[in-house]
Amino acid sequence: MELSDLLTFSTVARLGGITRAADELNTVQSNVTQRVKALEAEIGTALFERHSRGMTLTGAGRRLLPYAERMAALSREALLAARDDGEPKGPLAIGSMETTAAVRLPALLANFHRPFPQVRLSLRTSTTAELVAGVLNGTFDGAFVAGPIEHSELDAAVAFREELVLVTARRWQNLAALRAGTPEPGPTALVFRTGCTYRQRLEQVFTEFGWPSSARFELGTLDGMIGCVAADMGVMMLPRAVVGKNDSVSIHTLSPAQSRVETLFITRRSAHQYSALQGFVSCLGSDGEVIAA
Repeated sequence: MELSDLLTFSTVARLGGITRAADELNTVQSNVTQRVKALEAEIGTALFERHSRGMTLTGAGRRLLPYAERMAALSREALLAARDDGEPKGPLAIGSMETTAAVRLPALLANFHRPFPQVRLSLRTSTTAELVAGVLNGTFDGAFVAGPIEHSELDAAVAFREELVLVTARRWQNLAALRAGTPEPGPTALVFRTGCTYRQRLEQVFTEFGWPSSARFELGTLDGMIGCVAADMGVMMLPRAVVGKNDSVSIHTLSPAQSRVETLFITRRSAHQYSALQGFVSCLGSDGEVIAA
């Protein structure tokens, strides 16, 4: 079983199609197709179901995927460890929640790039649940996630402290008016996909407000969510720093128990501490907000 075949397989599984996988792997589609077919022939069963919208894993594919991800991650880790001579350089894969990437990371990434220009940093956004899984399986060297996170294989440090707020259309000037003017099931909750900690926190607040059966509407982008809220389609929960001074929406303060959340930077405890990752962590500590977990 060739490692390159497993890497190709896991990339197709993650991206859901040959074309996107070929783009990420910087190769042609025929090469991706050939490697997947070779792996299926070796195993003796189909790993993907092909359909008009892309490719989804079969049962055999779902069982193989965690092993393929671990082998690919271990191969990458071994290569980087062998090349690590103490000077920060080479690839560094960082994950982040979209809200953190939008507001907190631009200055941090610029501060990191200036002293360490030889590091090729890649940033990918996802939900907290997927980011934690990515750090554990080696897809990410580190990730910014919403706390609390307690896992025996992870180290965590507080990177930022956020205040969550409820965001509504401008016509709702306060929470009392919102609660009085909302039908019994509650307003539509505009949320990121399952696995987002802010979504879970919003659902808790809705339950406390007596809206457990309100509709959920999933959106993939921060700008899209704010636009839908401004159009009075529903409400959402975001860090106050993300919303900023946006005149198109109203911002509602919640109780400390509902609003306080910490953004953690997590790494895998057993992973080799590359010089590039150490350099990144040193820049985290320079802003005065990072506290040891």
